[in-house]
Amino acid sequence: MENWWFLLLEFAVAITLILMSGRQPFPGPSKRYGVTLLIIALLLLIGETGPRPTGVQVHLFVMLIYGSLGLVRGVHNMLISRDEVIVAPFAGVLFSVSATAMMADQWESLSAFEEYAAFATIVVIGGCQTWLVFRGLLIGRLPLAWSKAGLVALERGQISGPHGAVECFEKSWDLEEEHLNPMAWLALHRIHSFMENKEESEHWAKRLAESGGEDAVAKEWIEAIENALSKLSPDLEEE
Repeated sequence: MENWWFLLLEFAVAITLILMSGRQPFPGPSKRYGVTLLIIALLLLIGETGPRPTGVQVHLFVMLIYGSLGLVRGVHNMLISRDEVIVAPFAGVLFSVSATAMMADQWESLSAFEEYAAFATIVVIGGCQTWLVFRGLLIGRLPLAWSKAGLVALERGQISGPHGAVECFEKSWDLEEEHLNPMAWLALHRIHSFMENKEESEHWAKRLAESGGEDAVAKEWIEAIENALSKLSPDLEEE
């Protein structure tokens, strides 16, 4: 019966990651992590139907290893490259549950000192997991990543629609990193001017002026936006 609870957790985390990946500037990492976990969960589910069902320790070992790998990559994505913020918290769930369950399973065979050490470890794991959830899911904003995703979409010619350049740049502002805001306003002004959306273009031009104008934006960024637009057909229309 315990196996089914772990299977339910694995499927829940995998499906949640896949569904939430579309809300990230770069959905690839979280979607791949979720799809891989879903495949692993399906294989473990098949193992449950065999004549020798998969043991609980197999689930715990798989979640511990896969969760630890996800933590390493997820923390890098969240704090270093800042491309997405959901892999680390959900990988942390897998790691925390499996590590805690393993220690609980061995609890009766532990000495008094080992029990205190295990309890302290569980507290530390719980505290770290709480921080990951708070940092990633509750306050995780990725203005720089949205700007990068917007430029990538623009270079691909994807202006409107989900994860299009307009949507990405509209999400790339941030109150704590105000120096990034003029970059987004300028990109939106240039895009709407290119699309001959006069009203939208004037709106974003006004926002840009309020943030310091083009002088507040690096010349390299302006050149990147203009070069991407110059490669697009001048008669391109919004989808």
